[in-house]
Amino acid sequence: MDSKRTLLKNADWIITMDKDRRRIRHGDLLMQGERIQAVAQEIPVEEDMQVIDARGKVIIPGMVNTHHHCFQSLVRNIHVANELSLMPWLKVVYTIFQYFNPDMVYYGAQVGLGELLKSGCTTSSDHHYIYPSSSREKLLDVTIKSAREIGMRFTATRGSLSLPSDHIPSSLVESVDEILKDSVRLIQDHHDESRYAMTQIGLAPCWPEFDVPALWDESMKLGREYGVHLHSHLAESKDEVAYCLDKFGCRPTEYVADQGWFGENVWFAHCVHLSDSDIKLFSKSRTGISHCPISNMKLSSGACRVPELLAADVPLSIGVDGAASNNGSNMLTEIRVAYLLHQLNYGSKGPDAETILEMATVGGARVLGRDDIGYLAPDMAADLVLIDWNDFSFAGGTHDPVSAIVTSGDSKMVDTVYVNGECVVEKGSLTLVDEEEIVDRSNRLAKRLLKDASVEVPELSKDIL
Repeated sequence: MDSKRTLLKNADWIITMDKDRRRIRHGDLLMQGERIQAVAQEIPVEEDMQVIDARGKVIIPGMVNTHHHCFQSLVRNIHVANELSLMPWLKVVYTIFQYFNPDMVYYGAQVGLGELLKSGCTTSSDHHYIYPSSSREKLLDVTIKSAREIGMRFTATRGSLSLPSDHIPSSLVESVDEILKDSVRLIQDHHDESRYAMTQIGLAPCWPEFDVPALWDESMKLGREYGVHLHSHLAESKDEVAYCLDKFGCRPTEYVADQGWFGENVWFAHCVHLSDSDIKLFSKSRTGISHCPISNMKLSSGACRVPELLAADVPLSIGVDGAASNNGSNMLTEIRVAYLLHQLNYGSKGPDAETILEMATVGGARVLGRDDIGYLAPDMAADLVLIDWNDFSFAGGTHDPVSAIVTSGDSKMVDTVYVNGECVVEKGSLTLVDEEEIVDRSNRLAKRLLKDASVEVPELSKDIL
């Protein structure tokens, strides 16, 4: 273990999110290497400690993003897709996805994960399901490499498209054998079961409409054989419900349950259109959900039944979803919208600010099956965020730090971020990578991608190609 000890001294508030939901006024936090050693008031200073003055800061646990498609960072804000609902939107973006290459996947991940880090997220999952026939080899490895270089704790899920359809170009379709072979390789090469693991693998067929039944069955068997989590989309739109009823004679939740895809090692994104019986099944099986409010609003899909799910003690977390169905990867914006959406729909019965922050921290850890992240306490991973409590946007409203962060928060208030004890954001900037280089390369690659896909872009500059 690294013997280096770092003491964050005299923070205005420490929001632990532990089982007692402690809020420590003028608190100290001591890290040793990759773990937290102590969280308390007045931790004594010793000679071997690096002491950092945390006055004017609020310390919270690093947030956990449980659903993303990082590569989509290069396909956001496209005018031909901006106002479309889910199914028409999918038809547009899948046409573009077939032109992705490894460089595009790498920089898409740098952008998506970098924005997450800069908005207080220290652990992210990613659902990578595109493997163009022109550059199919090891694309998820590229995303893992990007996460390691930028300093993000990462759960990479091996997605897939195995069923041709009107929405999916044939160049993106893989065989079941190809998918399963690569899934085993990824688990053997990258999955780390140890405490404080920085990289874990999950298995993630894309969607009941886009993958053959045999893949669901074989992925479930592999997941249980190797002890990795399973993930997919579910019940995102009314069209999906209608499709499942027509093709399978049952609702989407019933379909995946018949495939054995329920239990504590499974989580689904969206789950907007759940029946009361669906909620009971989630509750009984302890199956997790990633709530993605901004994406669901942008694509006109609807709103997840969060209050009812909370009442049923369903494991709930927060996800930003793909950057192209969100146009951002900002966790502070996501939790603010989650809070406001349910105030709109449920009024005083909607989740309060602390519950939303719990979903984004402890809830995310629970859904990913981790007991070493999500709250601040001794022997937990040293994943934490320092928020500038003197930011102008908080002025006059510093009575309740949790309410202020959830309902007024923005990424510009994030000052410092630690992941596994390493400072990966300092004074709002990424420390391990060159932000200017990422912006420049990503803009160039995004324009090249749209040109290859024959998507018209207003005033496309020749010199940037």
